[in-house]
Amino acid sequence: MTSKVEADVTYLSSVFDALGNPVRLKIVQLVKETQRPLHIKAVARTLKKDYASVYRHIEILKKAGLVQIFEVGRSRVLSLLHVEILNQLLELARQISG
Repeated sequence: MTSKVEADVTYLSSVFDALGNPVRLKIVQLVKETQRPLHIKAVARTLKKDYASVYRHIEILKKAGLVQIFEVGRSRVLSLLHVEILNQLLELARQISG
């Protein structure tokens, strides 16, 4: 395999790995449903998980290029990237599963 193909496979693997975890998928769907950025503390409360655990999951989503984190005062806020593409990907996954 060429290095470009290997890099592509590695990136795609990180995206699917990030979305393959139930907690991370819930985070994506929660932010998608609200249609606005959310404080990470609010995400943790909604999922009934501790902040540190949720933040670790969000870091994986960020490394995969699915979310962005930005500072608002002393808080961290989470926003989805590529919302329409994520919607399409989730819909295709539903179609595949029947």
